Amino acid sequence: QVQLVESGGGSVQAGGSLRLSCAASGYTYGSGCMGWFRQAPGKEREGVAQIYTGGGSRNYADSVKGRFTVSLDNIKNTLFLEMNSLKPEDTAMYFCAAGSLDDCLSGSPPEEYNYRGQGTQVTVSS
Repeated sequence: QVQLVESGGGSVQAGGSLRLSCAASGYTYGSGCMGWFRQAPGKEREGVAQIYTGGGSRNYADSVKGRFTVSLDNIKNTLFLEMNSLKPEDTAMYFCAAGSLDDCLSGSPPEEYNYRGQGTQVTVSS
């Protein structure tokens, strides 16, 4: 049984940093895709970053390029999202998902990924 558990969220001031983790158990990375998504109250769900598990190719939303970095530790079975220069508009529930290569290539929404975590809250104050 695959389980994704996020951690690392919290409250920070604008300009601060956080590092989110997504611990994956029962998941074989292979040639797939893992991604971070976020949703704020009253806003559309947004894909933040995706990484191809077979080769490390990454995609980022324009809103986070240059500030966020997604990485994967295959030994620890953990997906990370390093978030720097945080802005109040980054406030949201962040969750991770694991899916197929096609999910990375086509920019699939999280509900099309095979597995999803419950999320961790990030709050950025001005």
